[in-house]
Amino acid sequence: MNTKAAIYCRLSEEDKNKKSVTDESYSIQNQKSMLIKYAEEHGWEIYDIYSDDDYTGADRSRPAFKRLLNDAEQHKFDIILCKTQSRFTRELELVEKYIHGLFPIWGIRFISVVDNTDSSDKGNKKSRQINGLINEWYLEDMSENIRSVLTNRRQNGLHIGSFALYGYKKDPEHKGHLIIDEEAASIVREIFTLFAQGYGKTAIARILNEKGIPNPTEYKRLCGLRYKPPASANSTLWSYSTISDMLTNEIYIGNMVQGKYGSISYKTKQNKPRPQSEWYIVKETHEPIIEYELWDTVQKLISQRAKPFKSGTVGIFAGKARCSFCASSMRSVQSHGRQYLKCSRRHLSKDLCIGAFISVEKLEELVLNELSRLSDLYLDKDILYQKLVLHNDLQTKREHLSSSIALYKKKSAEYSKAIRNLYIDKTKGILSEIDFTNMAANFSDERIRTEKLISEYTEQLSMLREKIESSDERHKLIEQYTTPAHLTHELVDILIDHINIGRRISGTKDVPIEIHWNF
Repeated sequence: MNTKAAIYCRLSEEDKNKKSVTDESYSIQNQKSMLIKYAEEHGWEIYDIYSDDDYTGADRSRPAFKRLLNDAEQHKFDIILCKTQSRFTRELELVEKYIHGLFPIWGIRFISVVDNTDSSDKGNKKSRQINGLINEWYLEDMSENIRSVLTNRRQNGLHIGSFALYGYKKDPEHKGHLIIDEEAASIVREIFTLFAQGYGKTAIARILNEKGIPNPTEYKRLCGLRYKPPASANSTLWSYSTISDMLTNEIYIGNMVQGKYGSISYKTKQNKPRPQSEWYIVKETHEPIIEYELWDTVQKLISQRAKPFKSGTVGIFAGKARCSFCASSMRSVQSHGRQYLKCSRRHLSKDLCIGAFISVEKLEELVLNELSRLSDLYLDKDILYQKLVLHNDLQTKREHLSSSIALYKKKSAEYSKAIRNLYIDKTKGILSEIDFTNMAANFSDERIRTEKLISEYTEQLSMLREKIESSDERHKLIEQYTTPAHLTHELVDILIDHINIGRRISGTKDVPIEIHWNF
C-alpha cells in the first residue's frame, strides 16, 4: 500500500509577495514545489495540498489548517509535510497537542523539511519543543512590535483601521488621513439635523429606510468599498443602534478617536472594550462633517433624554428576548415609570413586522411561574440538600493547592528565562549548537513537566472551589435556582437560552411566550 502524504503550505500577511490581491503568493508556489519534489524523491503519493494564504502561524481558524486536522483525524493520509515547523504553527501549545499528542494517536507522521523535524524520530522531540518555544517568542515579540507601531500612529492622529467611518473614505494621497465622502456625508448631516429638530433615533431610522437609503454597510458594499460583513441578515436597514452610535462619534467633528477596543492576547483575534480613559483622541486631524454648534446641540439633547431605568430591573432579559414574528432582539423602553420590551424592527420600516410587546414585570412573572412549575415537577430538593456535603478539610486542601500552583508557576518562569538566556548566549557564540540543544532540552522538559502539574492542580483547585461554594451556600443556592423571588440578568443568562415573545391576544391580557431553557 502506497504511503500518502498531505502537503501543508502557509504564507503570513507580513511576508506575502503578490502581483495583485487575487494572485497566489510566490512563496506558496515555492513551498509547494519543494514539498512535491521531496515527496516524489521518497516515493510518497500526494493525497492533497492544503494552502493558507495571508494567515499568521497563531491563527487557529485557518480554513485549510482546520481541514488538514479533520482529515488527519480520519487518517486519510499517513504523513503531513511542511517546509518548516513554523509553517504548521508558531504556538508551542499546538506543537504539544498535535505533533507530540494527537498525531501519534491518529497514526500521522509529521515532517518539516528545512528544520529537519520528524515526529518518527524520538530523539528529535527536544529539538521540536525548542523550535516551538522560539516560535512562541517570535509571535510575542512581533505582537509587541506591531502594537508599539500602531500605538505611535494612533497617538499621532493617523487612522489605522481597515474601514473608514461612514461619511469618510481613506485619502489615497496620504496614508492614515481621512477625506469626506460627500454622498454619505450628506446623510450624516441629515441625521444630526433631524435629531436636533426633535426626531428620535428610531424615527430617524424609519425615515431613512422609507426613503430607500442604504445603511452604512450596504452603502459601502454598493460602492465597492471595504466593509465589515454584517452579523444580521437585514443588512440594508438603518437601526436605532446605528443612529445612536453616529450621534456620539467625535470623528464627525474632525477628531480622531481610536482604541475603543483592545485585543485580549496576541494568540487570539478577540477584542474587549477599553475604558474611555485609554482611548486615543487627537483633535482636528481631518475635515469635519458636522459643525460644532450642531454637535453641541445634539449632545445636549442626548444628555437630556438619557433617563436611566430604576435599578434592579434594567437589562435582566438583555439579549434573551426575541420577537416571535421577525426573530429580532427586543429593545427596552420606559413609559410612565414602567419598563417594557418591544420589537426593535417594529418602527424601522412600514410593514416590516407587526411587533412583539410586553412589560418586563409581566415577563418576569411568567418566567418565574414556569420555573416554579418545572421545579415542583422534576426536582426533589431534599435529595439535593443531602448531596451537597461540606468536608472539613476542603479549606486546607485549597490552601495547599494554591501554594503548589504558585511554586510551580515560579519554576516554569525560571525555566523559560533560562532557555531564553541560553538562546542569547548561542547567538553571541558563547554556547555551541550542541551545548545549547542539550541544555535547552533539559530546561524545556522541566518546564513542560511543571506546566502539566500547574494545569492538573489548577483544575483540581477549580473543582474544589466549586464544591466549597456550593456546600457553603447549599440551601440558598438551591432556592436561588429553583424558586427565586426575583430574576437577575445573571440568573436569566444561566437558565435561559432565549425567549420568543408575541403580542397580547385580543380581548385578553395574555401575551404568548416560548421559553427556550439551557437545560
